[in-house]
Amino acid sequence: MKQSFFIASLFICGVLLTAACSGKSDSESSTSNSEKTPAKTETASTGKKTDDTKKAAGTNRKGRLVYKQYCVICHGADGKLGVSDAKDLSVSTIDMEERINQITNGKGLMTPYKDILSEEQIQSVAEYLDELLQ
Repeated sequence: MKQSFFIASLFICGVLLTAACSGKSDSESSTSNSEKTPAKTETASTGKKTDDTKKAAGTNRKGRLVYKQYCVICHGADGKLGVSDAKDLSVSTIDMEERINQITNGKGLMTPYKDILSEEQIQSVAEYLDELLQ
């Protein structure tokens, strides 16, 4: 019974992945090189460093497109889906270095993307994850 459920789940994920990857329009496939990496700033009141990505939500178009094509199938559009034990990205506490490592090399059931995405794409999607944090 468990094997049948696993095979059915795998099939459904495959169908969803195919649908998610085939929905990209021509306008989404071209990206601008003018996007800037958000800087870390220190707030005067708390002295804590904050990421300017949160302040300028929606500015990482390249990262959003990579996320939409490769990550949304398991993590969902808002990072909360959790298919195949995918982590809730909206409450993630890992730092940028660990994000890049997990995207590059995978972890648990997560696919390693080192042979699928460029270093620039991995960096962009890792930075985009800040926009999903609550």
